[in-house]
Amino acid sequence: MTAHVTAPVMALARAGVQLGGYTLLSDVSLSIRPGERVALVGANGSGKSTLLRLLHGLLPATAGVRSAAPAARQAMLFQRPHMLRASGCLNVALALWLNGVPLRLARTQARQALARVGLTDVADRPAKTLSGGQQQRLALARACALNPDVLLLDEPTASLDPHAKRDVEALLAALPQALTLVFASHNLGQVKRLATRVLYLEHGRVLADLPVADFFDHATLTGVSPEAHLFVKGETA
Repeated sequence: MTAHVTAPVMALARAGVQLGGYTLLSDVSLSIRPGERVALVGANGSGKSTLLRLLHGLLPATAGVRSAAPAARQAMLFQRPHMLRASGCLNVALALWLNGVPLRLARTQARQALARVGLTDVADRPAKTLSGGQQQRLALARACALNPDVLLLDEPTASLDPHAKRDVEALLAALPQALTLVFASHNLGQVKRLATRVLYLEHGRVLADLPVADFFDHATLTGVSPEAHLFVKGETA
């Protein structure tokens, strides 16, 4: 009897990205399946943000092939999300309206989305006056209100204080299991808590792609990628 294999929601085949004469990604092949929690780790400049943008379609592959399930809806959160000069509620409602939801219904759904991230009390405040943690939760509400199948996040808690980091991480941990999550992070504790799979990047190449338990097993990781082992050892020393 043949086991059922779920089709990937996105995939790369020997993909590369060059910009301005610089190679940002090289020879990356991977597939991501529904419900996976994939963490991208590596030093600054290793290619994590570029890989996220390539997967989301914001950057074209200048080599190889990028593919995505045609029916899969994607959303992406940036480290410093852009806030419109409007209330928190209207920031979410406009995103829904641009995706075809009538404005009156969009306002109702926006308030429901803000309630899910604990922002009911600031829904009518200008979004740009909110704290960094509140803006990140607002951005998460705005993305999740669109009911994406895939959510990509670029260092979603990097610029937040410890309390705000815990709040955002708790929201990510509570996302539906069917939602595919791909996120870049320097916080290896966060990676352990949230990820099911880890990709280690260095100089635009993926040098390790392992289940999270194997990535943090020193013997396994050393055998797969000595470079990744040195990175983890340095980050956790």
